[in-house]
Amino acid sequence: MFPNKLMTLCCAAALISHAPAVMAADVVIGVPNWPSVQATAHILKVAVEDRLDLEVALQDGSNTAVFEGMDAGTIHVHPEAWMPNLDHLKRQYVDGKKSIKLKPHAAEGTQAMCVSKGTADRTGITDIKQLRNPDMAKLFDTDGNGKGEVWIGAEGWGSTPIEQIRARSYGYDKTMDLKVMEEAAALADVEAAIEADRDIVFFCYTPHHMFVSHDLVVLDEPAYDASKWVIVPPSPTPGWLEKSTAGVAWDTASLNIGYAASLEADQPEVAAMLSNVSLDTDTLSAMTYALAVENQDPAEFAKAWVEANAETVDSWFN
Repeated sequence: MFPNKLMTLCCAAALISHAPAVMAADVVIGVPNWPSVQATAHILKVAVEDRLDLEVALQDGSNTAVFEGMDAGTIHVHPEAWMPNLDHLKRQYVDGKKSIKLKPHAAEGTQAMCVSKGTADRTGITDIKQLRNPDMAKLFDTDGNGKGEVWIGAEGWGSTPIEQIRARSYGYDKTMDLKVMEEAAALADVEAAIEADRDIVFFCYTPHHMFVSHDLVVLDEPAYDASKWVIVPPSPTPGWLEKSTAGVAWDTASLNIGYAASLEADQPEVAAMLSNVSLDTDTLSAMTYALAVENQDPAEFAKAWVEANAETVDSWFN
């Protein structure tokens, strides 16, 4: 089970659409497709525009696209790069080419597999290894093919191929169909399943509002063991899945701000500011809760948040 503090956190739900980045912008912030990174992106945008009088654009993109953009200089910032999820990109661009810098911004994340409380009560499932039992797996079958379904994440997430590895390592890749789909659609399916008293299992993480919206159960699994966590980056590496193993729980994730190393010469004040940003998990969750549950406009919320937290924002620029 996640720590109690994390279990009470909540964050954004709906994906936010951004206008394409314009080349005239002084700083371009990449925005991948999960809620908390979008909240952070808007806060950084308003802070830089207000304090440094620069033009900042937001640009949607996958983790890989944002890292490639930072390497090429067309994107300057990744607001929330999760490690160890993106270790392969870190090795390539941060450790290898040294074209990107990473700075932890204090927040931590957890990742696992969850079921609804009703599912746990009806099926008796408590452990992730039970999914490799064909009889248990059939309880999650909605299309009649004899195999259950489990959402393992969205396209472009660093966690998604790792969940493929974990399914193979635990053995439930043979009993469950691994669904890759956008989070908004996956969470709508979770909502519908809970309303209909239908059994469902899915990838879950904190910070996230789902733990406030629903009574969820995190499936047990062996504790994280670095010696049993071997992740080979996905394509183009041949046989990456077979060469990988991860039959243990995730390690605690570190949420990092990434920025193009060239920013230190081109916009040194921005680079220095990004190194000072510190948004702990509670703060991040409160921001994303405002967007998801309270349905606040992200741009307007960011302006109000920067104004209300002027001392904190000022400290980023000192």
